Amino acid sequence: MTTTDTVILLHGLARSHRCMRKLEKALKQAGFHTLNLHYPSTRHDIETLAAMVIPAALDRCRQARRIHFVTHSLGGILLRSYLQQYSIPNLGRVVMLAPPNQGSEVAASLQRYALFRHCFGPAAAQLGDVPQKLGKADFELGVIAGNRSINPLFHYWLRGDNDGTILVDDTRLTGMKDHLTLPVSHPFIMAKNAVIAQVLYFLREGQFRH
Repeated sequence: MTTTDTVILLHGLARSHRCMRKLEKALKQAGFHTLNLHYPSTRHDIETLAAMVIPAALDRCRQARRIHFVTHSLGGILLRSYLQQYSIPNLGRVVMLAPPNQGSEVAASLQRYALFRHCFGPAAAQLGDVPQKLGKADFELGVIAGNRSINPLFHYWLRGDNDGTILVDDTRLTGMKDHLTLPVSHPFIMAKNAVIAQVLYFLREGQFRH
């Protein structure tokens, strides 16, 4: 157990805790206790995943002074889903990396195809519309979006700045404290040094370094 601030890390769809390890290491070096979770993102719907992942994580942080979250993509939607029904009394700051807060046009277009649902599961099929129903942020939230892509097909298909998966405008959420767009792609946003530096700055200061 820890009596200092704890940061819970939540990876995105079809990923694992391994993709968050560089960020985890940086947080530890900065003095935060970390909990880097793995969860079966392709097996259940958003509500089930939120109920499965968040309470189990909080149970492991009972002695934390404050609990912060850093999430990637779907991970941020799980946290919003949980907070729609429950409160976290010692919730600190939250940084969401490339979250589909206004839904995902890619998911909305592909969810009709059985192969997409088979490969990415029920949560992916919900990303087209469920995030828009989860309400505004009533916690200290900073959002980092990307506007570079390694996926030219989706990059040019999506209209507007995007990271190859999510439109920059769709990462925004009413009530957020700050928003930042960086030249990074959706799959690798969490491992970029500039992003990690901004995550640490927001957790300390409650805003990004613009």
